[in-house]
Amino acid sequence: MKNVLLAGATGYLGKYMSAELVRQNYTTKVIVRNKDKFIKSGISVNEIFTAEVTDKESMKDAFGRIDVVISTVGITRQKDNLTYMDVDYQANKHLLELAKENGVKKFIYVSVLQGENLRHTAICDAKEKFVDELKNSGMDYCVIRPSGFFSDMTEFYNMAKKGRVYLFGDGQYKSNPIDGEDLATVCVGAINRSKKEINVGGPEVLTQEEIAKIAFDALRKKSKIIYIPDRVRKFALSAGKYLMPKTSYGPFEFFMNVMAIDMVGKPYGKNNLYSYFKSLGK
Repeated sequence: MKNVLLAGATGYLGKYMSAELVRQNYTTKVIVRNKDKFIKSGISVNEIFTAEVTDKESMKDAFGRIDVVISTVGITRQKDNLTYMDVDYQANKHLLELAKENGVKKFIYVSVLQGENLRHTAICDAKEKFVDELKNSGMDYCVIRPSGFFSDMTEFYNMAKKGRVYLFGDGQYKSNPIDGEDLATVCVGAINRSKKEINVGGPEVLTQEEIAKIAFDALRKKSKIIYIPDRVRKFALSAGKYLMPKTSYGPFEFFMNVMAIDMVGKPYGKNNLYSYFKSLGK
């Protein structure tokens, strides 16, 4: 059985990934910044290694006898004055360099669907810069490209809870967000697959309008959707670049861009968005 090192284990996907690696009986080591936070998850991995992924030296001793590295490392909300280039690019580059130095056989990285076409956004520019490094590394690799997480859809639920959901344009752009548990199965499955890139989404392909209606249904509320002209979205993007702090603009920029394109990966999984929204009310 292969020895796996997982970086980013305390994040939304990382926790599901840790549990799936354990379930499939992989010898699992996780790199975390906050050991107590991971212990609270109750997932019994073989070893918890404490380090800062932005500090290469702090991770050096984690790579002994490792066959596969999986990284879900990335910023969801910018903090600690770190940039996307510091984390999504440079921290992953540290992991890749250490993997090569220690004879790791394969590196699996979780990026984002349409990342190549979204390089004009700060987050995707950093992620795709690392993907370039990985592809040119000479290592066996796999890039997982999810269409979006269920957790990303929480904003629809929060708007519905307040009584109105705001959509740009006619709300007909499509996506199929995937549950963390389902995505973890895909990522762990990539260990023994030869495919270099996997585009994946959840089992339901939905328009933004349909996602909004599902949120209202889960809340047992009457749907009330406000359609905003797309020119407002474009203006907000332009103005936000100058008026918003960088730490706020990065996630805003990504969100506003993906709201105006289809984000549909190969359908996979069993968990549906309605059940996720219902769980938020418990």
